[in-house]
Amino acid sequence: LSKVLAKPGSGFAAAAAGALGVASPFFRTAAELRDACRKGEYRGPTAGQAPGHAQANLVILPREHARSFREFCEGNAAPCPLLEVTEAGVYEATRLAPGSDVRRDLPKYRIWQNGDLLEERDDVADLWSKEMQAFLIGCSFTWEDLLAEVGLAPRHIEEGTNVPMFDTSIELRSAGPFAGHMVVSMRPYAPESVQAVSSLTAA
Repeated sequence: LSKVLAKPGSGFAAAAAGALGVASPFFRTAAELRDACRKGEYRGPTAGQAPGHAQANLVILPREHARSFREFCEGNAAPCPLLEVTEAGVYEATRLAPGSDVRRDLPKYRIWQNGDLLEERDDVADLWSKEMQAFLIGCSFTWEDLLAEVGLAPRHIEEGTNVPMFDTSIELRSAGPFAGHMVVSMRPYAPESVQAVSSLTAA
């Protein structure tokens, strides 16, 4: 999943790279990570990076589909919590990440057309137009440093991989052309740790 990192929110404490088990390179701030992606110096998963900062999934759409997609997110607020929506043609997430450029600040971008994956690329600056709008959607990577601080670092952080994700049979509320099933992420824990994990990650 593509990410853009925002400035720290209250209540988040930074965890050391060692506690997270993140391999080099490790970026302590969101600005450092975005800059590395923009320069082409980092193309890996963002899980475990910039602890204490909010992470977000990014969706970029033409303005003609923006209203329907906003309705889709609002109708499915648990899996698609909207953090910020840019105005048409604006590629900076001014509230969450001042100085950002959503066209270039992610490790990788996937290009979809009519439900089909066309390609994966390092930036989308050449595809951007004044009609494009960006949607930043909350991501569970945000609270993984809280787990690491109490000795419950997720396995994918320790292994330096992306989080496991699964398609489900749970149907989402459709809006315009947008529909589908809920996708969930999974983090394995011993039974005796589940309650602590649940308490730390409860919204």
